[in-house]
Amino acid sequence: MSITSTEIATQPAIWREALTGVDHARDLLAAPGERVLVIGCGTSAFVAESLAWLRESAALGETDAAYASEPRVWRAYDRVIALTRSGTTSEVVEALESLPAGVRKVVVTGVVDSPAAKLADDVLLLDFADEKSVMQTRFPTTFLMLARAAFGLDIDGVTEQLEAVLAEDLPLEAAGFDHFVYLGTGWTYGLAQEAALKIREAAQAWSESYPVLDYRHGPLAVAHEGSLVWMFGVTDERLAEEIRATGATVVLGSNDPLVELVQAQRLAVALAEVRGLDPDSPRHLTRSIILA
Repeated sequence: MSITSTEIATQPAIWREALTGVDHARDLLAAPGERVLVIGCGTSAFVAESLAWLRESAALGETDAAYASEPRVWRAYDRVIALTRSGTTSEVVEALESLPAGVRKVVVTGVVDSPAAKLADDVLLLDFADEKSVMQTRFPTTFLMLARAAFGLDIDGVTEQLEAVLAEDLPLEAAGFDHFVYLGTGWTYGLAQEAALKIREAAQAWSESYPVLDYRHGPLAVAHEGSLVWMFGVTDERLAEEIRATGATVVLGSNDPLVELVQAQRLAVALAEVRGLDPDSPRHLTRSIILA
């Protein structure tokens, strides 16, 4: 069993551990009334999108998300939250260094003495959720679980739901598909993007992600008998019927969206194993991008 498979299975226990620190997370992430920017790269950029949507929808204040590698026109942000598992990602470090004086810098990381952490005013340390694999699994889900609790959102029963799902086999055979599509809405669009990335990283397979109602606007054209289309956080039967008409298989996620993301992680690992690949060491990738 690969490291990634093992780390996926630890998520219920890791989520519970994270929730013991909800008060600290609330102090750093909620900041009611402040204008906040959330930044990251790769997986962290998708998590940033989800976090921004969750925070603003919880009526805590205007919240934007951006790729750390794509500088944008500066707005009068009170606080910047930087997501970086390793704390060494060059673009994140450079973004933190470039912030105007007076902007509060919060770094969410798995490494306490990392370059990004040293630039922070506050650190949300999730070292217990860090992982050895290049491919992120439990670190992003743990953070989002903690953030939901910090924002006062309902997470009752989610961890137990994940335990039940992990005790069962995947409902699909990964080898039966050559095309994977994940659809989301609101905060779950970030999860859909992350799910598709896992398929690309781990299994070198064709995967896509879209806002659910945008799927009709072009992407549906490539759906076929080998396609798996999975909806996160939404059940759109009318769209599902249109997709099924192409011969594609549709999954309407019935679990909490974070649980659905873990299922997508499991599917990515299963597909990698079918293809004889090591999901912990995707080709051409490293655990952190450090630029000269």
